[in-house]
Amino acid sequence: MRDLPALFAVLGTLAGCSAGVPLPPQAQALNNAGIEALARGDLETADARFSVALEYSPRFVDALVNLGLVELERGNFERARTSFERARRLNPDVAQPHHALGVLAERTARPDHASLHYYEALRVDPGFAPARANLARLLFASGQIEEALVQYQRLIEVAPNDAAACAGLIETLLRLGRHTEADQALAAASTHFTDAPELALLTARKELRLGRFDAACERLLPLATRRDDLGAAALGWLATAELARGRPHYAVSAATTALGLVPESSVATYALAVALAELGSPDAERWLRRARRIAPRDPLLARLRPSASVTPP
Repeated sequence: MRDLPALFAVLGTLAGCSAGVPLPPQAQALNNAGIEALARGDLETADARFSVALEYSPRFVDALVNLGLVELERGNFERARTSFERARRLNPDVAQPHHALGVLAERTARPDHASLHYYEALRVDPGFAPARANLARLLFASGQIEEALVQYQRLIEVAPNDAAACAGLIETLLRLGRHTEADQALAAASTHFTDAPELALLTARKELRLGRFDAACERLLPLATRRDDLGAAALGWLATAELARGRPHYAVSAATTALGLVPESSVATYALAVALAELGSPDAERWLRRARRIAPRDPLLARLRPSASVTPP
């Protein structure tokens, strides 16, 4: 299953049926078994189990949402929408269908619609963490940093054991230039989550910001072996560290690898532009224009020229 936007499989309860209809235990068991299959990527088995659960209880909202998630993973967006909307009609007072419609909107490149669905999920259930996490992320990405901070602060209250929520809060404080608060939050979170890679990345960025470039590289190198979004981020920051160490060739290598994982990485694109400029490449300006297109609201990129290496905050 995908990491972002956050997916979920809904554990059915008696509240999973509308109008107080008792939920047959067979439906509950099949829904739970379907969740296990969906978690390991066995879509055919998950489909069968959720479908039979719905044969036992056609108004089983949770199984409807989960069946929609199967279709979402298959790329059958209209079928997914049909399941989610039916679940919402059956019981608009649970968060899961609203959240699922938000995830679908993101998959179909409508983050504006997704935010509305996430807000609606939180209106129904303020403690539904997946919707708040996705909403905070979308607000951050759209440049609504103050509102993103509010949502991350609330997310930590409902999901105190979520390292990613703490990382989002710290990232938001950094974007606002509130470095002291960010460092305090990072220190507290690192004590609580000793092995969280998101926090290791933020610690490396702190080393980079403080000019401790060798220490930053030591922290980034293990993370850079990952082949996911976090690994791409680590490679992008590794590229900036190599720039600061005066090694543009290494920066080009790290940034290029990062862009192979996440082509829209603004940090890696920026680092590549600066490294190419330092190497005298005529492609530098083109990559800088690309960085500004990817992150037009980034105040650092807005004022940069690739003629000088500037370490991002």
